[in-house]
Amino acid sequence: MDPCPFVRLTVGNLALKVPVASKPARSVVHPSWSPCFCKIKLNNFPLQTAVVPYIPSENHFPDNQPPSIAATFHLSKADIDKLAAKSIFSAKLSLKIAVYTGRSGATCGVNSGRLLGRVLVPLDLTGTDSRACVFHNGWISVGKEGNKNSSAQFHLNVKAELDRRFVFQFDGEPECSPQVFQIRGNIRQPVFTCKFSFRNTGDRNQRSRPLQSEPSSSRSWLSSFGSERERPGKERKGWSITVHDLSGSPVAAASMVTPFVASPGSDRVSRSNPGSWLILRPGDGTWKPWGRLEAWRERGSSDGLGYRFELIPDMSASAAIVLAESTLSSRKGGKFVIDLGSNSGGGASNWRNTPVNATSPACSPRSSGDYGYGLWPFCLYRGFVMSARVEGEGKCSKPCVEVSVQHVNCTEDAAAYVALAAAVDLSMDACRLFSQRLRKELSNPHDILV
Repeated sequence: MDPCPFVRLTVGNLALKVPVASKPARSVVHPSWSPCFCKIKLNNFPLQTAVVPYIPSENHFPDNQPPSIAATFHLSKADIDKLAAKSIFSAKLSLKIAVYTGRSGATCGVNSGRLLGRVLVPLDLTGTDSRACVFHNGWISVGKEGNKNSSAQFHLNVKAELDRRFVFQFDGEPECSPQVFQIRGNIRQPVFTCKFSFRNTGDRNQRSRPLQSEPSSSRSWLSSFGSERERPGKERKGWSITVHDLSGSPVAAASMVTPFVASPGSDRVSRSNPGSWLILRPGDGTWKPWGRLEAWRERGSSDGLGYRFELIPDMSASAAIVLAESTLSSRKGGKFVIDLGSNSGGGASNWRNTPVNATSPACSPRSSGDYGYGLWPFCLYRGFVMSARVEGEGKCSKPCVEVSVQHVNCTEDAAAYVALAAAVDLSMDACRLFSQRLRKELSNPHDILV
């Protein structure tokens, strides 16, 4: 499998120092006494906001400070070419940063932050798809004063690094058992096939089945990750999708282990009682859990799909580590992302300082028994991991999956992320209001309540 060139543009190591005026204005609150933040904008990419630590004016930014990433922009080759074309006919491409004192957000519709100044960092992305480049590293003056000794000083590091990724595209909606293609430029190559099915809940007391059949969970560990018990009321249950390689061998699966049930007195799956999936990988001739995805329907103005994904080391639910937790728009869809090197991070701070350079062995887990050790935090796992683009409710969704090269050393590695993307996409349907009917492919013939 040949990867696609991507560039990871990061903004980090932020700091601010402001000289104390001899006669400060009463209406001005000095940054040392209030929080500071900045808004970071790159062309048409979404605006990102980050907290800016304050440093006393007599101090220097420590040289041995560990990297702290405040914002990340992921650029494909098409993005870079588009930005380069725009810079020919308009102003040079720049990263725009507005620095504020006060708290971020708004009160009664009025922004609570006070603009301190703006920073422009020129960007020349030529050649960044083949080599790293540092655009700025150090202090820069902000504010109205042009004198470096009297104006505020803003510290930042802006750099671009090559971040190659494998790109996979579903050829249809996951519930329609589609093929999955690897994409590289204009080349589309089939690499996986998917099989959607309904797991018979009567099998819940059965031991693990061989890989040749549809995935069924061993009773010895299933109860630790979910519940297959019959529940009164509205529910969606038993969904399963298996990923096969081109030889027809199963290489990953996603299985709904906790039904998606409407909370009492409502028509939605609540955060307090989410449905869940197990992402399974083959090992020792059977299926073994690799990760767990929980999903629910958010209340309020967001009314989106809430989700939480966690890795399961050594099949132990109690040792599960949260890697991603966020919300996708139910109407527009969005990107499910695991990125442990950005300010959006996932809750893996207990091991974030672990060095990174390893992935899983290049041998097949079906013969080695390795079912993802290279993906565990204690095996040096961080940075951008994967993303999956899914559509909103009622739209034809053909998930597009991006996986970092450093986390793929064999077919099963890639297939696990494809199965996870399918589970995210299917969760959009599983969390639809129960007053809405699902398409026929998702109607369980064994479940007359849905």
